[in-house]
Amino acid sequence: MSRSLADACDPRVARAAEVDKKPAFALVIPALNEAATIRDVVSRALVQIDTVIVVDDGSHDGTGQALDGLAAVVLRNQYTCGKAASLRRGIAYALGAGVAAVMTLDGDGQHAPEDIPRLIAAYRRNPGMIVIGARLHDTRKIPRSRYLANRFANFWIAWAAGYALNDSQSGFRLYPAQVLESLHVVHNQSRGFVFESEILIDAARSGVRSVSVTIPAVYRTDARPSHFRPVLDILLITRMVAWKLLSRGLYVSGLIRSLQRSDRVSYDYESSEVSNNAERG
Repeated sequence: MSRSLADACDPRVARAAEVDKKPAFALVIPALNEAATIRDVVSRALVQIDTVIVVDDGSHDGTGQALDGLAAVVLRNQYTCGKAASLRRGIAYALGAGVAAVMTLDGDGQHAPEDIPRLIAAYRRNPGMIVIGARLHDTRKIPRSRYLANRFANFWIAWAAGYALNDSQSGFRLYPAQVLESLHVVHNQSRGFVFESEILIDAARSGVRSVSVTIPAVYRTDARPSHFRPVLDILLITRMVAWKLLSRGLYVSGLIRSLQRSDRVSYDYESSEVSNNAERG
């Protein structure tokens, strides 16, 4: 059955949690008012990975209660702290368990938990690299405004990171533990979706790049409206990236490398063959 820990937005609280067994991988799911989808997402995730950590970000629709009876850890923020702080809290809990890598995915059903083994397989082929589940190839299923906003963000983030990116805004990822432990990205309430963009840039500056695994774009009819604000969040991301670029004199060499498609590493959805049992965390 699920274990629930309630506290404010401080990730240090989660580090004190005791975990009996050190899992190889842990999955963190930030959730804000996801009652309609969270139980299905977590149930399917538990088939693929043993350690699932849900951070209920001050939901008022019964998101946490929807997980009653499931073998997941539920961390409850006393108030809405934002996606960045929720991710960081869940990540701190996972790192405290001694995992080799931390995975993340969204609680609204946009990402298929059945693809978890594929990201783990890519990590094992590319140890030390961040793995991103990339959706932007699936243009027919992505709302036009979201697709354009993501492409715009891709351009700037790839420039600041200094290499080509397939989908900088996907929340379906795998981070090696040593990368998370070495980076200190701001994760307060104002950072929201900026956190996931900034971590790619800071990781690249420390010599860690990402590899992408193409995944289907899923937009469920029963999911709540997206928390992502295409105009405001992209502006916030662009502001962060602009500061990163100015701090490096516009980083022209990074722009050139980001436009070279040969610099991009990815694995096709259709061609991947992975055994679920072999890749279970």
